[in-house]
Amino acid sequence: MLRFTDAQRRDRLAVRHGLHPDHRHPDPVAATRAMTVLHATEPATVHLALQARVDGLDIAAVDDLLATERSVVKQLAMRRTLFGFTRDLLPAALGSASARVAAAELRRLAADVERAGIAADGAAWVENAAAAVLTHLGSDGAMDAASLRAQVPALAARITFGSGKWAQEAPVAPRVLTLLGARGQLFRGRNAGHWRVSRPVWTTARAWLGSVPVPRPEAEGWAELVRRWLWTFGPGTETDLVWWLGATRTLVRRALGDLGAVSVALDDGGTGWVLPGDEEPDPPVTPWAALLPVLDPTTMGWKQRDFYLHPADAPHLFDTAGNAGTTAWWNGRIVGAWVQGADASVRVIHRSDPGPEGRAALAAQAERLTAFFDGEVVAPIYTSAEMRRNGR
Repeated sequence: MLRFTDAQRRDRLAVRHGLHPDHRHPDPVAATRAMTVLHATEPATVHLALQARVDGLDIAAVDDLLATERSVVKQLAMRRTLFGFTRDLLPAALGSASARVAAAELRRLAADVERAGIAADGAAWVENAAAAVLTHLGSDGAMDAASLRAQVPALAARITFGSGKWAQEAPVAPRVLTLLGARGQLFRGRNAGHWRVSRPVWTTARAWLGSVPVPRPEAEGWAELVRRWLWTFGPGTETDLVWWLGATRTLVRRALGDLGAVSVALDDGGTGWVLPGDEEPDPPVTPWAALLPVLDPTTMGWKQRDFYLHPADAPHLFDTAGNAGTTAWWNGRIVGAWVQGADASVRVIHRSDPGPEGRAALAAQAERLTAFFDGEVVAPIYTSAEMRRNGR
């Protein structure tokens, strides 16, 4: 079996992820495609992830990409997470990961509707509410959640969770809209808020994309997602893929078989997978530095992270659910985090000393990122213990 060392894995991600200064991606669409998808749960992550991979980018250019060109589209998919997809990958997700999320959302919401006494047949009630939203919007409508809730009577329903002092009431509207989004019947359109805040206007697929994407058959969809992941993140393990996809080991193994994926030996004694014809390591690269945002796709690409993250640092840089805070990288390893000051300047927090060359390179990246912020301060939702200790 061919072997991929940890150093070779780090060299590969430096080049393919566009993090090495000599290997930046030429434009935001190319960078998104190279990463398979961009995390979009935190609205600022799309902007900051692209900033790290494309030279000369500014906030307005990313806003245009999302709202005007619409060549990167936000879609709920793997692990019920919001991602930025290139348009060509949407059909694969809609037929596989998004469909899986939609089915789970329907089951949970229908059960909650029945428990709340809103309807005896929760699934039928949810489908009727969803149809009412689509009818109200028509083929080219766009409206924010508050307006839809006010104008579509079914969305005014509320569900009570728990009992006694633990009881809490929640509106049904966001969950119906989430279901429609997972199905690809509605999309998150223009952001009614600032680029740092998520306040999407919900719009129909035809209005936002110009046509309704046709989901690929399920097996083809999973295989395409795995193919893209293997190019971006391979070699990776079955465990990595199962976690990243939010799928089952059976689905992953079937997709690996459909693709003819090749197994390689990893330094930890495990087995990794790469695409056929992609078994040879990339040439070594010179040392490089990067500052990546909360939930960056590189940091979140694998579940088994020891080849770039010291296990002792994980509790300081990730929350208990595995969500990454900001990270500082030197030569393929995470060596710390970064935070912003009140003046929007970026400061690197070292958990391990990268040496004089590494410190200087990270300081240069901090200046580059500070310039990108242009005085804007981002208050992330997901924060690591290291970020909180140092002012977020």
